[in-house]
Amino acid sequence: MKRIWASLLYLATGLLTAMAAWLAIGVLLLSVVVLPLLPITAPLIRRVVDFDRRRLARFTGAEIPSPPPLDGPWLHRAQRVLTDPDSRRDGMWVLLHALFGTLSGSVAIGIAGALVQQPVALFLWWTVPGGMQNSFGLHVDSWAKALLSVPIAVVLALLLTQFPRLANLDATWARKLLAPPKASLEKRLAEVVATRAAALQAHGAELRRIERNLHDGTQNKLVGVVMMLGIAERTLQQNPDNALQALLRAQDAAGDALEELRNVVRSIHPPVLEDLGLDGAIQALAARCPVPCVLTAEHLGRLPAAVEAAAYFAVAEALTNVAKHSGAKRAWVSLDIINDQLTVIVHDDGKGGADEKQGTGLDGIRGRVAALDGNADVSSPEGGPTVLTVVLPAGR
Repeated sequence: MKRIWASLLYLATGLLTAMAAWLAIGVLLLSVVVLPLLPITAPLIRRVVDFDRRRLARFTGAEIPSPPPLDGPWLHRAQRVLTDPDSRRDGMWVLLHALFGTLSGSVAIGIAGALVQQPVALFLWWTVPGGMQNSFGLHVDSWAKALLSVPIAVVLALLLTQFPRLANLDATWARKLLAPPKASLEKRLAEVVATRAAALQAHGAELRRIERNLHDGTQNKLVGVVMMLGIAERTLQQNPDNALQALLRAQDAAGDALEELRNVVRSIHPPVLEDLGLDGAIQALAARCPVPCVLTAEHLGRLPAAVEAAAYFAVAEALTNVAKHSGAKRAWVSLDIINDQLTVIVHDDGKGGADEKQGTGLDGIRGRVAALDGNADVSSPEGGPTVLTVVLPAGR
């Protein structure tokens, strides 16, 4: 009985998503006529299809992986929609589910409603003046007609027991259509393995960099402080008049060591992120940039520390490149959260031609972003402009 009710719920919610599919068909037809709308409407249709993936997962007990969201700049989304096999599967689901979801959902709700109506007609027909209308157009105005509700109810109950088969049939074709093919899963697994390997490699390189900075920088300065304090001690014993100068030199050296240590700490996780949040921290970066820079940020709120750090270092590296290599007169940074994805765009009006192989730090940005299942795209044709687009999961 529990399986029957679960099947009825699945088919009934399928009727609701079928209505959404009919609406999506209208949106698709409009988008075909007005092509620039397609990159805008496709993410909305993806949400409807993702809801059905979750509905299928709850009914079958096997999760269907959702494809990556259609986010990023308009041109990037347009390319994804036209070339992405996931988008084609979404469109096919919309067309088929609008038909079969409407049919199976209507049958299920109709049979269940008719079954509930039989005892009402059997026992309460006489309370309605002139009788009442039963299922299948039967007008009940006598006990003889009312008794016909019994065999009708038996037939409907037998049909009710077939709901699990109907639901399984609907779920089978939908799952085959929406589940990514094995090749896609293998490709995604390879991407995850590659990004995790890159993350481990980047983590190891970061640890070596921190160790090198501490050993070659901070440690040497602290050793210098100890030596200067030892000299100051001997000077105090032998020539007290010169001890003050030795202590002042040791104090200056200690200040340098402290500043070096602060720089190392900032390179791990900038304290400004904790104090001001991502938008405030990047506003500080924009204010320090030698090239005039304008920041646009939409009420981001607080994000996971790893996401904020990745976005911060990406912008810092990009603005450093703008100042050193671009020859730009102005730069722009925009931060926004779209479909639970943090989108960071750094744009300048420079000469372009950015080359990742020339030590511009773009490869490091890609590695740091990929480790969080994000992506980074760089557009930098000769003559400019250069646009860096970073998309990261907001993790909310």
